[in-house]
Amino acid sequence: MDRNEAKTIVENVRAEAAKRLVGQEQLITDMFMAFIAGGHVLVEGVPGLAKTLAIKTLTEILGLDFKRIQFTPDLLPADVTGTLIYEQNKGSFSVRKGPIFANVILADEVNRAPAKVQSAMLEAMEEKQVTIGEETYKLPEPFFVLATQNPVEQEGTYNLPEAELDRFIMKLNVGYPSAENEVNIVKTCGKAASVAVKTVLKAGDIEELRKLYDSVNCDDKIVEYIVSILNVTRADTSSKKQSRSFAASVAKSNDITRYIHFGASPRAGISMLQCAKVRALFEGRDFVLPEDVKAVACNVLRHRLVLSYEAAADNVTSDEIISRILDFIPLP
Repeated sequence: MDRNEAKTIVENVRAEAAKRLVGQEQLITDMFMAFIAGGHVLVEGVPGLAKTLAIKTLTEILGLDFKRIQFTPDLLPADVTGTLIYEQNKGSFSVRKGPIFANVILADEVNRAPAKVQSAMLEAMEEKQVTIGEETYKLPEPFFVLATQNPVEQEGTYNLPEAELDRFIMKLNVGYPSAENEVNIVKTCGKAASVAVKTVLKAGDIEELRKLYDSVNCDDKIVEYIVSILNVTRADTSSKKQSRSFAASVAKSNDITRYIHFGASPRAGISMLQCAKVRALFEGRDFVLPEDVKAVACNVLRHRLVLSYEAAADNVTSDEIISRILDFIPLP
C-alpha cells in the first residue's frame, strides 16, 4: 500500500459514513485517526447528537468485532471483564469472558461507572489485557475503546480519574449541527441507522496503514515545537526554568499559566506527534508540518489540562487556553 491508496481509503471511509451521518465528517476522521495511531477516544456531547451512531457506523465500515457496554452506577468489574463460573458437574471453575473481549468497545456514558469499574477499564486500555481470577488474558488486536459521556447531567456520575483520562489519545467535543444540516437530519425521521454502509478495509489494510503511519518523517524542529507547547501548560518547574524556548517567557507575559493547575505530561507530546503523523498520512504526505500539530492540539490536550479555580471564575475553557498558546508560539 502506498500513500495515495491510504488517502483513498480515508476518503472512502468519509463517503460511507456520510450515507448515515450528516455533518459529522470531521468526527469520523478524528476517530479513524485515533484508531490508526493506536489510541482510544473520549467523545463528549449532549444526548441526541449521534455519538453512538457515529461509533457504530465507523465500526461497520472498518469491519471489526463490536461490543457495546452501557455503564451504570451499579456496574461491577466482572460485568465488563468477565468472571469465573463454577461448573458443578465438573467440579471446577471455567472462565466466562466479558464484553471487553472485542476489537471495538463502545463504553456508553463511561462516567457513570464507579471506581472499581474504572480501574478495570484502565488496565484494559493501557495494558490491553484483563485479569480474571488469578489469570491474565490478552485482549483482541486491534483493540479500540470509544467512550461517550454527557457533559450536562451530573447526578449519578463519577469524575473520570486523571490517569484514565490520560489514556485517551483524544477527547472529541460534539456540538450542535448547523441549521442546514439539522434540516436534513430531521427529514430522516430517525431512520439513518437503517441505511446500509459498506466495509471499506480489507484484511491486512489496518496493519498496512499503521506501517505507513510509522514511516512518516518528523523533523526535530517539529518535536521541539510540540515540547514548547507542553512546557507552556506546566507550572514553573525547574525543567521549565531551564528551557531555552521562547514559549515559557511568552506564556508568563500573557498570564495563561494562572488558569492551569496541572499541565500536560510527556504522554501528551507522544500522542500529539502520533496524531500529527496520521494526519499527514491522511493528507497524502510522508512528512509532518506544523499545521498538522496545530490541527490536532486541541483534541489531544483539552482533557489533559487541569484548570484552576480562576479559570472557572473567568469562564475560560481548555480550548481557549490551547488556542492562545498556539497563537503566540512561533512556528518552526
